[in-house]
Amino acid sequence: MTTIAEHDLNLAVIGNCTIASLIDRHARIVFGCFPRLDGDPVFNSLLNGAPVDADPDSSKGFASIEVEDFAYAEQCYRRNSAVLVTTLYDTHGQAVEVIDFSPRFPQYNRMHRPATVVRIVKPLKGHARIRIRFQPTFAYNAIEPEITRGSNHIRYVHSGLSKRLTTDAPISYIIEETTFMLEETLHIFFGPDESLTAPIAQTAEEFLERTDMYWREFSRGLTIPFEWQDAVIRAAITLKLCSFEETGAILAAITTSIPEAPHSERNWDYRFCWLRDSYFVVHALNRLGATRTMEGYLHYINNIVTSSKDGYLDPLFSITLSKKGMTETSAPALAGYRGMGPVRTGNGAATQVQNDSYGAVILAAAQAFFDQRVEQPGTIQLFQRLKVLGEQAVQVWNTPDAGLWELRTRERVHTFSAVMCWAACDRLSKIGSKLGLPQEATRWRREADAIREVILEEAFDREQNSFVESFGGRNIDAALLLLHDLGFVAADDPKFIGTVEAAEKYLKKGMHLYRYHAPDDFGEPETAFTICSFWYVDALAAIGRLDEAREMFEALLAARNHLGLLSEDIDPRTNELWGNFPQSYSMVGLINSAMRLSKSWEEAF
Repeated sequence: MTTIAEHDLNLAVIGNCTIASLIDRHARIVFGCFPRLDGDPVFNSLLNGAPVDADPDSSKGFASIEVEDFAYAEQCYRRNSAVLVTTLYDTHGQAVEVIDFSPRFPQYNRMHRPATVVRIVKPLKGHARIRIRFQPTFAYNAIEPEITRGSNHIRYVHSGLSKRLTTDAPISYIIEETTFMLEETLHIFFGPDESLTAPIAQTAEEFLERTDMYWREFSRGLTIPFEWQDAVIRAAITLKLCSFEETGAILAAITTSIPEAPHSERNWDYRFCWLRDSYFVVHALNRLGATRTMEGYLHYINNIVTSSKDGYLDPLFSITLSKKGMTETSAPALAGYRGMGPVRTGNGAATQVQNDSYGAVILAAAQAFFDQRVEQPGTIQLFQRLKVLGEQAVQVWNTPDAGLWELRTRERVHTFSAVMCWAACDRLSKIGSKLGLPQEATRWRREADAIREVILEEAFDREQNSFVESFGGRNIDAALLLLHDLGFVAADDPKFIGTVEAAEKYLKKGMHLYRYHAPDDFGEPETAFTICSFWYVDALAAIGRLDEAREMFEALLAARNHLGLLSEDIDPRTNELWGNFPQSYSMVGLINSAMRLSKSWEEAF
């Protein structure tokens, strides 16, 4: 059978903006939540310690297609698509092709995106012997379901929970995990406990072609740079797969509890929507021309604005804006990635004070006032709601918070949070001008200028010739590299150039950048934070160090996994990926840096 090494993040992601699943290099589904992106991971072996071959008969929480006398595998996406193809070879030269996808295509004037995974297994060369295994579990691996069978389906059931596998493969072979010769193409549907209303093979093949066509059309509609096109298209598709279309939310990542570094216990649930990410995500989607995804996200953000009480904002929200499931707990039935628990559900950062959220939301919402492509442009009513957030920014900009790095045991007046409050007032002034409201424009410009004056005095260390991470502090953090991008300082301002040089001195390790260099609640960070490395690339380009920026960008591209995906963190010594995966923030960083660095289409011809 297939021999599987220790778990790593050389994984593919498939999905349809309702669910997403992670598949390893040997066509094994190792993570997948149902019935939506933040649901119960019925496939969870990625978070359960040792690989399947450590104890193959008792393994749970995965789905696999295993080839007898396995030799090697090849894996790729179909061109410009989220359809995955894995080819498994045996030692006799025979090959099996496994096609994985979740259906997504327009139907009846709406998008068909069921919480379903489809697997198509084809004899590519010869007639290899295979074993099909489906071992879902419920309640974060705490419940092993009862199995019932029909003529063409298997039901996995427990106390109101039910999933169905529908197939034209021999049901007994799947239940008993029997090895058999693959003579013809087989089709498998896994998802809700619902019957198919058409022939299995016909439905699977039709869904495959329509899903593949959807992704090709999505890719065709993107605005991409001349250089690094494949990388940007893959990043854009991945970012789309991290979105929950029903509400417009975009998750920080598909997974929970992949450690930021080995045995660090920096294991967090990222299946939520962070407000801080909103500006950067909207910025990237705008650059790509992915206006539908951008508008969906803006609707999600506007719902948050209208529901805020007295302008106060929590730093993160569930993908449905519900408070349910936000409380941080652990899942004891899962040992953790490579046994490095705990596996956490919910996130305690939801109760933190993070003052940068006000600027992030207003920066994102400002797109609706200036982008004529959006179907629902910004209105006076939206401006009035944003003003409430602006009032809150004016109140809190110089008060301590946990900051964007979400420190759990101490609060400071963080420079980035203060600058984001400045940005809130700055953008409200610009929106006021756009709407023909000169008094509002003047009032918010006055607030922005007052905040900026204090930041320049309290957050700049003249001895180091650099901005610092908190008022009156000495330490440097990577968020300071965003001050130019946010419009707070010009790229040629000596203060910004000095800050870039300080980040290089204290945070850069090889071709990667750490978030900060001072110890936090868990000690000193051991891995580089991927988005910070892209921020550094952008800062280098902004101050004219283009050759260095391109060199570092190419090094970051080389650190992607075999399918072009990135996680939250990278070990600078080995380039191994760590942290939750795939990380939408990291894909956003790739997109923005590529757009900034690429030669123009006019230059290319």
